[in-house]
Amino acid sequence: MNQKELITIGKSFFKRQGWTAFAFQLETWNAFLQGKNGLLHAPTGSGKTFALWIPIALHLIRKNKNFKEKLPPGVKAIWITPLRALSVEIKQAAEKMVLDLDLPLTVGIRTGDTSASERVKQKTKMPDLLVTTPESLQLLLATKGYDKIFKNCEAIVIDEWHELLGTKRGVQMELALSRLKTIVPKLQLWGISATIGNLAKAQEVLFGVNQNPEETVLVSAQIHKKIRVESVLPEKMETYPYRGHMGLHLLDQVAEIIKSSKTTLIFTNVRSACELWFQRLLEKYPEFAGEMAMHRGSISRETRHWVENAIRNEELKVVVCTSSLDLGVDFAPVESIVQVGSPKGVARFLQRAGRSGHQPGKESRVYFLATYAMELIEASALRKAVENGIVEDRVPFLNSWDVLIQYLNTLAVSDGFYPNEIFKEVKSTFCYQEMTPEEWQWIINFLVYGSQSLQAYDEFKKVELDPDGCMIIRSRRTAMHHRMSIGTIVSDASMMVKFLSGGYIGSIEESFASRLQPGDTFIFGGKKLTLFKIKNMQVLVQKAAANASSKVVSWSGGRMSFSAQMSELLRQEIHVANKPEQLSVELEALEPIFKRQRKESIIPNANEFLIETFKTREGYHAIFYPFEGRFVHEALASVLAYRMSLLLPISFSLAYNDYGFELLSDQEFSIQDLLDNNLLSTAHLHSDLQASLNATEMARRKFRDIAIIAGLIFTGMPGKAVKAKHLQSGTQLLFEVFKEYEPNNLLLQQAYRETFEHQLEEGRLLLALERIALQEIVVKQCSKPTPFSFPIITDRLREKLSSESLAERIKKMTASYLK
Repeated sequence: MNQKELITIGKSFFKRQGWTAFAFQLETWNAFLQGKNGLLHAPTGSGKTFALWIPIALHLIRKNKNFKEKLPPGVKAIWITPLRALSVEIKQAAEKMVLDLDLPLTVGIRTGDTSASERVKQKTKMPDLLVTTPESLQLLLATKGYDKIFKNCEAIVIDEWHELLGTKRGVQMELALSRLKTIVPKLQLWGISATIGNLAKAQEVLFGVNQNPEETVLVSAQIHKKIRVESVLPEKMETYPYRGHMGLHLLDQVAEIIKSSKTTLIFTNVRSACELWFQRLLEKYPEFAGEMAMHRGSISRETRHWVENAIRNEELKVVVCTSSLDLGVDFAPVESIVQVGSPKGVARFLQRAGRSGHQPGKESRVYFLATYAMELIEASALRKAVENGIVEDRVPFLNSWDVLIQYLNTLAVSDGFYPNEIFKEVKSTFCYQEMTPEEWQWIINFLVYGSQSLQAYDEFKKVELDPDGCMIIRSRRTAMHHRMSIGTIVSDASMMVKFLSGGYIGSIEESFASRLQPGDTFIFGGKKLTLFKIKNMQVLVQKAAANASSKVVSWSGGRMSFSAQMSELLRQEIHVANKPEQLSVELEALEPIFKRQRKESIIPNANEFLIETFKTREGYHAIFYPFEGRFVHEALASVLAYRMSLLLPISFSLAYNDYGFELLSDQEFSIQDLLDNNLLSTAHLHSDLQASLNATEMARRKFRDIAIIAGLIFTGMPGKAVKAKHLQSGTQLLFEVFKEYEPNNLLLQQAYRETFEHQLEEGRLLLALERIALQEIVVKQCSKPTPFSFPIITDRLREKLSSESLAERIKKMTASYLK
């Protein structure tokens, strides 16, 4: 059967569904059938799934002579999805195609949600088309005789590649692909990506460094996805804005959006906000009961699946969710998205917007709900970014030794590996292309001896070296521990929440559970619960009285910062505030705040860098406004405080948010004198960062994650996880040993490198200082705090005061400043 006839089969399938193939889909089908590898770039909800399932099926029809002969065993095509929630939808799409085309192909899922009985079935007979996750693919590589599973695989598709790129899960995929390409030399590799700025780099990372450019294609869908962005504006704008409302003062306006839409998804950035919004909506609008649900990664699998199916079946009016529904789940009934608070980046905002109108040609409608007034500047910036197609780049990892060690242990657990053979494969990946033979030898020694400083301890000697040079793990205990630890997502230890009478509700982080006393009431999964006791890493609870006051579960994942592109967009909007003829709806709404800001200080122009000083009963304040995001401000504030302390015997309290940072002292100091001493210089930045921020302590915390990924520390059996404090003390001990006796340890060096590159964003900090050096520094001496400074001050107070006393304090401060 020739290619033209095959394409006709694909078109006929589309026609029977009432669809017409887009140009990008036909281009993908043709490229795939020509044996090309590729990256498909298309907006969310434009039909990417069938752009690749169809040519996979057509290729199998051609290869197996229209299935007149018996199919060889094993998997024929693998579809990798980064999110378990997507797997059901992708499987359903494949099944729809298989059924319509009457193909003798089986479709299956293998993720963390797959039952034990299904896994046993797959052991004897793998499905022809497999939908899985990066972690489950690694588990398959940890299976004895894994090459037989993959030897007849024709294609592998990496969905949502933009989500994996720039994460250690992406590195995990690079390594898995390097192995699969050796097992199946003619394997066709395709990636699917939306919302990404650096497509060429994404392609380079996906295919590795040895890929022939003539064998790869980039298919871009020339489809303009209509996205309507509207801000939910308050009736009255506060003059002194502060953070912490959670946007609940706009509850009634959100209820109107819900009532006027078929289905609405309300996205919150943190799980505690998700709980609060669910609870408050239900309290004020009891009519939503039965048509309202919550979706979060920590809620039980059964509940998540029920919610997803209920959305598809139009049984729910509103779902309050976190990032668990960020990616491409196809919910056709969803008409509106409400984004509560800043998403901190354009790509995340576009992903969430794309959950509505998730069908070709449909408009996405997203409402931005600012949790406090200043976030309206971000709303205005995001709308312009959407209009102009501006999206963030994703920066890929380099030399992630922890992921490599985990991967090599995976190969050693299955059939073993020969170092010389695997070295070439690993070097072909983007992440490890610069790896030296010396670094490789260090890794091999680490696997066999547990590194130079741990050679005396047998527990770190995991891999044995056979006489023929094969490296293999023979200890069943070591192999079992490794299989249970596969993965690169490290979070605070979680504890299962169960009713005393039986019934699993979900899981909460140990750091929150450890703060609860028996009898305490907390909200989780939309339910008010009372803690009975904590036993065996299980939180045993009972239903609480409806009128009981309660805590909201908090999570460590809530500390997000602006992306570089978002910071640039924000600065542009701040500068526009001085041009009345260019004001957006949001900036017009902020005019009362801008008016007060101009009265007390200025709104900086593009060529100005603003520093405000004033005195309050707390002391002497200096507020700097780089508009670079929280992480950069945290680092810059520490560097400046350190540099000032070298000039004067002075100490500071520091506070920062995404807009600026504060230095507060009980001693008077002159900013101008300090600026004259090159306070904002880029010279000695790395050493000053190291000295000012206690980089060793930050690296020590980063090392915990690295040690867990590399398998130096076992996190425990299911339901019997090692307590977080024990993990921390274990990894701290290893950190100190390496620091003292083995300073060239690659994992130790990685901890410092990741601290500076990813946590402190040293590169962005350097660029920010270079930009500031070209600006005119404007120091404004103010008589009292300004609207721009107010959120930073109140953030600092929040750390010290209870919510009641904070609200009272803010009320008094606002009253005095308005005089």
